[in-house]
Amino acid sequence: MIDKVLDSICERINIKIKKEIPDIDDERLEIIDYGLKMIIGEVPKLIIMLLIAYLLGVLPLTLLSYIILLPYGMFAGGAHSKSHIGCIIATPTIYCGGVILSQNLIQEVSFDRYLILGVVWVFGIIMCLIYAPADTENVPILRKKERSFKKIMACVMLTISLTVAIFLNNIVIGNILIFGCLIRSIMMTRPIYKIFDNKYGHEVYGEN
Repeated sequence: MIDKVLDSICERINIKIKKEIPDIDDERLEIIDYGLKMIIGEVPKLIIMLLIAYLLGVLPLTLLSYIILLPYGMFAGGAHSKSHIGCIIATPTIYCGGVILSQNLIQEVSFDRYLILGVVWVFGIIMCLIYAPADTENVPILRKKERSFKKIMACVMLTISLTVAIFLNNIVIGNILIFGCLIRSIMMTRPIYKIFDNKYGHEVYGEN
């Protein structure tokens, strides 16, 4: 139902664009259509995520989690649900779930916490070197220079995020960074792409 409503809104906007710019080619219109679906799809997803976070009493931390993990996710990429309803379910689960885990696990500075952080960093770096930037067939990243830049930046952002987690006095926010980076790293992997029925765009179309 949600997918149909959002697709209908995007279709109406595309019809209006086609009417206003009659000479626009189909390829460009397709790119605009995908961009609209991404933008319009984000709105209900964020609203529902924040509403669930509010009801669970973790609104400020969920919002903080979304913001502080954005740089790593932006460069690393990852799988996406092909339906709006899938995104609406996955986003609150990842961010609200990550915050709740962060509040209830590893509540003191200890060797175990540093060990977990080290394992997350090593795992994340390996995933970045293998997969980042993890694109999709809908939004492929094909230029080698762009791919190399984003791969390096993903490693840098991962390292910065986990370094901040070490020195933060706030254990919960530090945990959010650790668990968030772990989830983001897992989202790049081939098994997760199979679960979400995604394909790596650069493998589908080839690098330039």
